[in-house]
Amino acid sequence: MSDQPHAPYPAQHPPVPRPISPAYRRWATAFVWIAVILLAFEVVALVASFVLLALADTSPSGGAAAYGYLAIFLWFAVAALFPLLLGAAIPGIVMTRRVRRTPQALGGKAA
Repeated sequence: MSDQPHAPYPAQHPPVPRPISPAYRRWATAFVWIAVILLAFEVVALVASFVLLALADTSPSGGAAAYGYLAIFLWFAVAALFPLLLGAAIPGIVMTRRVRRTPQALGGKAA
């Protein structure tokens, strides 16, 4: 027997990356674009809500008070869409990074 201690577990090799399918690439792009569109809607809704609040505040007789309620409705819409934005953005970014890191994306062969 040798005097060297044996490892309690076998040596681990890094996994070989699987090839990325064209469908996976399309879904990665789709998730990123969905997130960009949702972000644009949220920015427009926030700006519109502040404009509506300003309109409701400048009305001397209170006839434009409905604008304030509409602004509050837009805030609820922004709050409801934010989880959807995260649900599309995070997987889209992770998938896009995986596509860019694969050997076939760099011009090599995937194993």
